[in-house]
Amino acid sequence: MKSLRFSGENRFKEMQIWVFYVVVNALILSCNERQTTGLVVVFPKVSEPIQLTKGPYDHLYASYYGINSWNKSQRHVTVLRTSVKDRLPNENDAAILGLVDINTFKFIPLTATRAWNFQEGCMAHWLGSSPDSLIIYNDYREGKSVSVILNVHTKEEIRTFPYPVSSVSPDGKYAVSINYSRLRLTRPDYGYGGNGQDVRRNVMYPEDDGLFLIDLENGTSELLVSIAAIVDYIPKIDSHEGLEYFCHTLFSRDGSKISWMARGFPKRSTTAFTVNLDGSGLERCFPDGWDGSHYDWLNANELMFTVRYKGAQYAHVLFEVGKKRYKRLGSGLLDYDGHGTFSPDGKWMITDSYPSGELREQKLYLMDMATEAVLPLGRFYHAPQYDSDNDWLRCDLHCRWSPNGDMVGFNSTHNGTRQVYMMTMDLPVK
Repeated sequence: MKSLRFSGENRFKEMQIWVFYVVVNALILSCNERQTTGLVVVFPKVSEPIQLTKGPYDHLYASYYGINSWNKSQRHVTVLRTSVKDRLPNENDAAILGLVDINTFKFIPLTATRAWNFQEGCMAHWLGSSPDSLIIYNDYREGKSVSVILNVHTKEEIRTFPYPVSSVSPDGKYAVSINYSRLRLTRPDYGYGGNGQDVRRNVMYPEDDGLFLIDLENGTSELLVSIAAIVDYIPKIDSHEGLEYFCHTLFSRDGSKISWMARGFPKRSTTAFTVNLDGSGLERCFPDGWDGSHYDWLNANELMFTVRYKGAQYAHVLFEVGKKRYKRLGSGLLDYDGHGTFSPDGKWMITDSYPSGELREQKLYLMDMATEAVLPLGRFYHAPQYDSDNDWLRCDLHCRWSPNGDMVGFNSTHNGTRQVYMMTMDLPVK
């Protein structure tokens, strides 16, 4: 079978040499820093990439990176199918939300959605309350952005909420909602078309918009943190036409905290926050000038952010909520901006890179959290037809872990079209 990771003569040997060089260097760095620990790194055996979807349609995982796409039994993943290939999708572009059977590669259509984008899909989540049967996803109906709970077996809609979701608690009882119409204006590739929410275009720091907590059991909502409430914690917007907006929300691993990023527009500044589920304990994550980009929770109190460390160099940096302690990860090998995400047991981190150089390669790395040794998993060609000046079409790898932590999924265009892939991992016993 043709290799999905490398092509051309002697690529397999090149891959072996490359893997050996990087791993040995990582182990040397790790051992130099921990000479007395006697730790030995045993990486999992990782499969070749398995292509789950194929043309003529393009496909992508139906949610943002780091969000689980598998049902509890790990038989099916949530995927979007679309014929849109060369522009920013709008509210008239229905994508098909479906499941892919990872054993047969069959695409099983479930429904259509008109609230989606190439970066975050339609933010489909499996609900922890029924992780083999129920998903929640975003849609655009009758001029409004909504979210819908759907039974994937019966295709019955269980409940519809008058707000889109951006993250869901691990137990499936709560969700966070933000303003995707405001995102469409400030960060078009992450927002939804159709003005399904009030943009509040003329309000720089609205008091009635921000981070909403949704109770998925009774349907109620509350404004947990308004945009106006964080004005004293963020760099001031220096334009009369500027806007502050919220994006990229996540629940902590135990569901007790919520994190998000506040950004200025049009000149971007980024401030990251955490807050307790009851709205108390508002905390900033890193200093001004660090230009935070992507992140994931390691546990209930620690997050990894890709930031400009000390305002100088992008890196994967671990910090603890409420503390001013910062730790660069990867022993210098991960000093760039990637989409890092942790395995369910917290023992591994997988991250990617953006296309670089004339080879246009996106790289995938696995890091052992105990030693910070890094294993390269592959290089993937980013097809030039998926470029745009505003990142509307870009296909990031956007890794995600399965519930058992023995599979990793990602999007890629290395075979010429946007498709969905996964790798299996034979995890070592630690």
